[in-house]
Amino acid sequence: MRGAFTRRELDVMTVLWDLESATVSEVRGRLKDQLAYTTVLTVLRILEQKGYVKHEEDGRAHRYVPLVKRESAGASALKRLVDTVFKGSPELLMTQLVSEHDLSQAELKRLRKLLEERLKEAKP
Repeated sequence: MRGAFTRRELDVMTVLWDLESATVSEVRGRLKDQLAYTTVLTVLRILEQKGYVKHEEDGRAHRYVPLVKRESAGASALKRLVDTVFKGSPELLMTQLVSEHDLSQAELKRLRKLLEERLKEAKP
């Protein structure tokens, strides 16, 4: 992925990922913020120019389809966060997440299992 989404672009992409495709009106109806139709249309056109979505004809409307997977966007955003906020250290990010969030016993066990699996894979 080339760059990070703006907050507004990410809001729109989240709707598209959830619905798999949507018209401007459908996106607008799912957003938390009350935005004008033209604002949502502008954001979708910008996303299309950036290559993140495409549109298909759907009667008189355009139906927008995401071209970027949610996981790819998440990985890109996480890398940017680690690089900028946590000085390139995934360990600092993990430490903050575990320290500042009230994780359940089950969540902590899943994290432990993941870490144990990575330890087995890691070269000494």
